[in-house]
Amino acid sequence: MALADNKKARFDYEIIETIEAGIELLGMEVKSIRTHGATLDGAYVTIRGGEAYMMQMSVPPYQPTNSPKEYDPLRIRRLLLTKKEIRKLADIEAGKGLTIVPIKVYNKGKKVKIAIGIARGKKTFDKRESIKKRETDRESRRTLKYEE
Repeated sequence: MALADNKKARFDYEIIETIEAGIELLGMEVKSIRTHGATLDGAYVTIRGGEAYMMQMSVPPYQPTNSPKEYDPLRIRRLLLTKKEIRKLADIEAGKGLTIVPIKVYNKGKKVKIAIGIARGKKTFDKRESIKKRETDRESRRTLKYEE
């Protein structure tokens, strides 16, 4: 079950490949994410100095009155990946036309994991096709529902 989902990423990008990664969090951030508090809108992944980082992922404090005053909900969070995966992502980021976006945050046992996708931006006509396909699927489900 997804704790946070980036629906806009699937609409704006064509996901080529997905990679599972761990994410370095504080204790109160884990609690906040498990209560569906995280937001992935506008978030992206960048590679710096042989490390992968999540940028612009918003995790509000679990208990705002008890959180430290200097806590930043949009702080940079390190992703836990192997060196091989980080090298692969660095090569992709350096190349043209591909980007790395978070797709969803979920539980795997007691751990909080994040699915990141290697993506290519969609053109406007591709987005229109996605909308048209979604509408036809919705109509077909609606007609099947009323036929039963």
